Formats: sequence, C-alpha cells, structure tokens
Amino acid sequence: MDPHTIELLSPAKDCVTGIAAIDHGADAVYIGAPRFGARAAAGNTIAEIRQLTEYAHQFHAMVYVALNTLLNDEELQEAVTITWQLSEIGVDALIIQDMGLLECDLPPLPLHASTQCDNRTKEKVKFLEEVGFTQVVLARELSLAQIAQIRTATSVPLEFFIHGALCVSYSGRCFMSETVAGRSANRGECAQFCRHRYTLKDGAGKILKKDSHLLSLKDLDLSHHLRALIDAGISSFKIEGRLKDTGYVKNVTAFYRTAFDRIIDADENLLRASSGRCTFAFTPDPARTFNRGGTDYFLINPQNNPGSLLTPKSIGKEIGHVRKVLENSFEIDTIEKVANGDGLCFFTTDDTLIGLRVNRVEGARVFPKDRVFLLPGTTLYRNFDIVFSRQLQKSGKCRKIAVAVTLSETPDGFGFMIEDEDGCRSFIDTPLIKEKARNPETMREILIQQVQKSGSTVFSVQQVVVDIEPIPHFPVALINDIRRKALDAHLQVRLLQHGIPQVPLFPNNVPWPSDQIMPSAPTNRKALAFYARHGLTTLMEAAFKKLEAIVLMTCKYCLKVQLGLCPVLDRHAPRPREPLTITDNTGTYALTFDCRRCEMTVLRRCSTTSPARK
Repeated sequence: MDPHTIELLSPAKDCVTGIAAIDHGADAVYIGAPRFGARAAAGNTIAEIRQLTEYAHQFHAMVYVALNTLLNDEELQEAVTITWQLSEIGVDALIIQDMGLLECDLPPLPLHASTQCDNRTKEKVKFLEEVGFTQVVLARELSLAQIAQIRTATSVPLEFFIHGALCVSYSGRCFMSETVAGRSANRGECAQFCRHRYTLKDGAGKILKKDSHLLSLKDLDLSHHLRALIDAGISSFKIEGRLKDTGYVKNVTAFYRTAFDRIIDADENLLRASSGRCTFAFTPDPARTFNRGGTDYFLINPQNNPGSLLTPKSIGKEIGHVRKVLENSFEIDTIEKVANGDGLCFFTTDDTLIGLRVNRVEGARVFPKDRVFLLPGTTLYRNFDIVFSRQLQKSGKCRKIAVAVTLSETPDGFGFMIEDEDGCRSFIDTPLIKEKARNPETMREILIQQVQKSGSTVFSVQQVVVDIEPIPHFPVALINDIRRKALDAHLQVRLLQHGIPQVPLFPNNVPWPSDQIMPSAPTNRKALAFYARHGLTTLMEAAFKKLEAIVLMTCKYCLKVQLGLCPVLDRHAPRPREPLTITDNTGTYALTFDCRRCEMTVLRRCSTTSPARK
C-alpha cells in the first residue's frame, strides 16, 4: 500500500454487516473464515464471503479474511484448503497468527500478521516483514513514539486499532481462559475473564478493592489522534467489533469516514484507499451505540488509567441529570430528546448499574416502564436510543462513485461513454434511427435529465456532455434502457480492473529477534519447523512451559497505576504488602509488577487447584 494511502478498516460479523460497512465508507472490511477465526462465533461460508467480496470490489474496497487462530496438526490441511477457496473467490488478503501456515502450500495471497502475533517492537515487525507478511497489525498498547520507531525501521504497511473493545492482556499473551476454563483465546474461544468481578487483597489479606471489574477496560477511542497516527506511520486504521451488530458498524464506520475525509481533503498528499463518497441521513456518533466509555489507552500517556471498574457493560451516552423525583416518574435536566422506548441507565450510590425502559415522555418528565429508585442529581446515560436506532436501520446505499457521461454521434447511432472518478472508462455504441427532434433544446434537457438518473446503482452521474449536433429525437424508454446497460457495463469494467497482488512465499532463515518475548506455543509440527528454522528450539520450549504453567496474562495495564498505588508515579502513594492477589468465583490469582517495563502479570500459583475445564 502506498504510504500516503489511508485505509479505514471495518469489522464484519457476516456478509450483511460487511456490505453495510462498505456502504458507510469502509475502504476495507475484515471477516471471519468458515473456521479458524479468532472469533469462533463469527464464521462465514465461502458463498457469503464471495458475495461480500463482489460487492466491495465495486468500490475497489478490500476484503480481508481472518484465519487467525492457532491450529493443530489435524486442522492444518483444512485451513490450507480454505485459503485456496478464498483465493478462488477473489479475497484480497488473509489475516493469520499460526506460523505453521507459512510452511504450507498457500495460494499467493497477501498475508497480514494478526495482532495475536504480539507485534510490539520494531525487531518483531521487521522479522514479520522479512518472512513474507505484507501488512502487520500492531499491538494496541503502543505509543506514538513507538509506532514511529517501527515505521522508521520497516517498510511494511502498518495497521492499528483506533476504536472498540480492548483486551487487558497483550494480544496472543492471554492464557487465562484456556488454563482456567479450557477455552483458548488463541483458538477463538475466549471466556472473557477480564470482564469478571474481582476482589483485590494485599499480602496480609487486607481488602483493597471489593467486587470490582478490576481487569475490565473502557473502549478504545483514538478519534482525536488520527492525524498524529498518520504522521507516525499508520496507513490502515482498524475498528474492532466482529461480534458487534450492523447498527454499531454503520455508525462507527460513518463517524471515522467523515473524520478521515476531512483530513484527506485538507492534505493533497493523502489518498483514499477506495472509491466513492458517502452521504449520511444521520449524524454519526459512536457514543450512541455500544460503548463502555472512551480511552486513548497508552498512545499518549504510558501511565494511563483506562480501567472501567464499575461495569463491563455498555453505558451509552451521558444525557443529563435527574432534576426531580416524582411518585411514578422523574424530571430530567437535558438538552437531548428522550423518546418512548429509549433505554436509560444510572449508577446507584453503591456503584451498581441499573437500567430502565422509558414508557412515556411528557416534556422533561419521564415515565419509566417499571418503578426504579432514583435520587435527584443522579447522572443518566442512554444506552439504547430508539430514534437513532431506527435511523441506522434505514441507512443504506449511501455511497456513490462519481461518473461523467459523454454522448457522442456514431455512424449508426450514438455512443455512451462513462468515465468515473478513478479515470476508468467504458463505451457502448447504440444504433438509432436519427429522426430530427421537434424541439432540439427540449430534447437535450430531457436527455440530460434521464441520463442523470442512476437509480439504485453505485454510481452518481455528476456531469452529462451531449456532443451531438443536431440533437435527434430520443425515445425516453430507449434512453433509460441504454443508461442502465451502460452503467452495468461500466461496473463490469471496474470489477475487471480490481487487481489482487500475487505474493508467493519464499521460505528463508531470517533469525528470530533474540531479545523478543517468545511467540505463542506452537500447536502443530509445521509451526515447530518454522520456529526451528528461524533459530528457536530448546529455549522456546522452556519458555512455553513457564508461560502455560504460571503466567495467565501479561499486561501493559497496571492495577497499581489504576488505583493510585504506584510509588513510581507518587512516592506518597500507599504501599500495600505484596504479593497482591485478585479473587473471583474461579479462584485466586497472584499479581506481579515489573516497574521498569511498567507491566503487570496475572499468575496462577502452582499450589492453586484450578476449576475443572469446561
């Protein structure tokens, strides 16, 4: 990808959602393969992916398919078969984690290194580039300075998450779900232990924080740092959410499409990665669909506190405060318009999240469906906006490719030439018995008016040039018929021009960066062969045993920082006796802290008996 080309990459749990993402401005979408995607509940058939691919390529938008779990020996051949099926239907790239696939007979499709590969350093990204990856998804925990360092040391296109849910552990370094529940996050089956309630105790058994979502994070929101990310070297900007609904994808994609269009339009050195312009009948606002509150994570501040300790649920948008509480209703102080059917929520004095459904609204007075206990001054959030939801449901076909049409005279009739915003041209010649028009100027106006009607196609006719003198009589039915045929023909020309780079793999012996954390444990012989060829053998195996047996999570997020207990940041901060532990209904887990790296690990003690695997 050209370094000046900016790609907005949206999630698609299925074909319908993927098409909605394209309609609302995505330059590319990523979707799960039939099997082996990191969201096991979001697999799609080859037929569905083909339909999405054909739709996306109209706009020269890309479809990337996630095949990014670790695979066992019995699954490798099926995974390889899927890659060839995906190649045959024209997908644009594969997103993978398992290095065993690089030892297999893959089609020459571009390969993207999943964030599950734990891509944190310039050395690791350089290695991935040298073994054949054409795009690398960076770790979410990186700062702007670290991204810039990676960009300086490498030339591979860099992809970065800018919005959506955050994993508390480095991606690919969370073994808690697998170890405790028998459901591997690296195989798409994460049980989301990060969203549990935990009680934090010190080494003396003193409770420091009780029944809180200590490992749950707010949602990522880097909307205020897009220009800085471009300058740091990011070219693909990724929205998280392959399990999110279509309304969420429409809204968030439209929001970032609008933001990037402003940036690109103001800088002649930046280009859109796909074609078409969007016009929305709603005002995009990510706060009005699923969100846990926003954080810029560690992009700017390495000692940030991005935790969402009160709830892992969507709280929505803050809309105002309770002004007065009445017997069966309450008055709300807000500039927002509350509607029947809205979902509101609030936190009680003991920090419990309570939801309510609006049954009726009379001015500032809200009548909830069920009785709730509220206090004046309580902050209210709207986590379901029924009016906005309906707007999103109706929104579609809001992206059009600009074209200019030239009508010219030919010996037997007239020619219909189309040139689109990408410079793509098509031409069809139509026979016509040339009868003189009774009123040539009126005929010209009718001709232009009918040609401009692009209907439900992906095109918007911006200009019509009639290069015919004198103007003959054109039957309106003929004009409409030729216009439809010409636009259909032009679409086929566009589809033929959508090229997918052929990127064959050539195995090499580039050494694994010696100072890097070990990769995820290989689960098949091919992966073992890959790592052995790149210099990892006994050392790797020893590291795996330690990681799988003890370390459950490795996190940039630190509870000491989050709770104001970090002596590095505040020498007057309380210093609880260590080791600190967190406990939920599955067991007790120890915490260790590496203050030099500013990292926290969650460990299972060797003496602790874990619950039976599910």
